[in-house]
Amino acid sequence: MNDSDSLQENQSSDPSLQKKRPPKGLYALPNAITLAALFGGFYAIVMAMNGFFDKAAIGVFCAMVLDSLDGRAARLTNTQSEFGVQMDSLSDMVSFGAAPALIAYVWALKGLGNIGWVPAFVYCACAALRLARFNVNTTVVDKRFFQGLPSPAAAALVAGAIWIATESGFKGTELAWPMFWTCLVVGLTMVTNLPFYSFKVVHTKRSVPFVFLVLIVLVIAAVAFNPPIVLFSLFVLYGLSGYLLYVWRKINGQHSSVISTSTDEIEEKGLH
Repeated sequence: MNDSDSLQENQSSDPSLQKKRPPKGLYALPNAITLAALFGGFYAIVMAMNGFFDKAAIGVFCAMVLDSLDGRAARLTNTQSEFGVQMDSLSDMVSFGAAPALIAYVWALKGLGNIGWVPAFVYCACAALRLARFNVNTTVVDKRFFQGLPSPAAAALVAGAIWIATESGFKGTELAWPMFWTCLVVGLTMVTNLPFYSFKVVHTKRSVPFVFLVLIVLVIAAVAFNPPIVLFSLFVLYGLSGYLLYVWRKINGQHSSVISTSTDEIEEKGLH
């Protein structure tokens, strides 16, 4: 018996070590949620190809909800893995990169001819660049903020605009140029250094005022009353928040960026 075998034997006989190991079946939970989010993006593409653009937008929003759950499920069950991280990035690229670009192209940009490819590709490429930058900058970021507009929020702006327009009876050909500029602006915002609050640093054990719970109830009621308008409005406010925070920091003489702008060395320190 070699040293590694004896080490494994000691680990297997130590009940304290056994408790730290989650059952392998739990790894299926976060990955299943990620696959469900991926299906939401795939569903959105299929619905757009068949002309059901409202359902396509709903698919993107469903993928967004599921994407916010897989990481939390992995942390709660102690089943984080490198495989899950890579799987999540690939799912995000489909659901929040390719899907919104294709939906926008089929719905409106296709009518502009060859130039319609430009904003759709710019959005898709910027989503890929943003996801790649996020993956390599995970060790140097200020966890309170995102560098650039998060891809789920960007997808919500594009899909939400299409959802509202479809519900209001507009055709894509009537809003081709507004969608052209929406895709360009939203896509480029993803690769800026604008700071967007991440909502990751939340002290769940602290007490909150009663009025805060009332506000949550009102928001839920508003979303239930008119999902496309309320959800789109919330993400518009979030999309503007990065620009407002950037201006606020400039006015107060603070550094405009809250995280490292380098993607060369993930060990680089010196947040600014």
